[in-house]
Amino acid sequence: MSLVINHNLMAMNAARNLGMAYDRLSTSTRRLSSGLRVGTAADDAAGLAIRELMRADISSLNQGVRNANDAISLIQTADGALQTIDEKLIRMKELAEQAATGTYTSDQRLIIDSEYQAMASEITRIANATDFNGIYLLNGNLSASNINPATWANDYDGTGLNSTGPLKVHFGTGNDSAEDYYYIAIGNATASAFGLGNHADTAAANYIGGYTISTQEEASKALDGINAAIVSKDRIRAALGALQNRLESTVTNLQIQAENLQAAESRISDVDVATEMTNFVRNQILTQSAVAMLAQANSLPRMAMQLIGGGV
Repeated sequence: MSLVINHNLMAMNAARNLGMAYDRLSTSTRRLSSGLRVGTAADDAAGLAIRELMRADISSLNQGVRNANDAISLIQTADGALQTIDEKLIRMKELAEQAATGTYTSDQRLIIDSEYQAMASEITRIANATDFNGIYLLNGNLSASNINPATWANDYDGTGLNSTGPLKVHFGTGNDSAEDYYYIAIGNATASAFGLGNHADTAAANYIGGYTISTQEEASKALDGINAAIVSKDRIRAALGALQNRLESTVTNLQIQAENLQAAESRISDVDVATEMTNFVRNQILTQSAVAMLAQANSLPRMAMQLIGGGV
């Protein structure tokens, strides 16, 4: 190669190699400091797209776990209220049994009936007052027309600001009814829904007893009516218990899904520190070597100056 002073090609070559080594060193430093192999789209465009979808699904799954846990809390609230209602029903049957015997006078039986009606009113009050985050649970707002969970979607309407019908619990990452959500229906647990309390129409065709125990005959009928009410209440509690068990299984499954998806996202996104540290040391040595060679290349034109009598 000729000795020239107009263009220092060796310095240009060294500078170009220095720039490339420095860029790779900068990339290794960024990856090691952030812990991410894919920090920008330039690192791995396809990997970045896959990672962002995975991150979105992971966040959705974690929120789904919280949604399911909130639904469990809602069910436990309803079940606790029904347990209190159960105690009232037991007391009402005890009062009906007491009023059904002939050893009490009509006045005494009316006194017994006053407590009976008070218990019925308390059942209605509990059903109307039990709520979770402003959602009333036992007043029939969440009831369905059929006890079959497969049909509860037909009673749900979420088009308005306030949804009606069964409660929709969403926990999946999409909008597939087979995978991402299901419904919770809770029957009406007021005294009137159970057929208990002071009603005028004791001659209705479907009346079996339970409206009043003011007479010995009505008290006897009330024993059957209260039994039917207890069975109705137990059906609601049994359905809630089954839904709680299902939700607890759902939470476990969602947590496993989120964990496995996080592991997959990590394999795409996270840096292998051992490999990247090897690259860092290599690029650091190359950068230092390029700096040294650039300094040497920049001194070569001085040799030409010596030849033309301008030595330094």
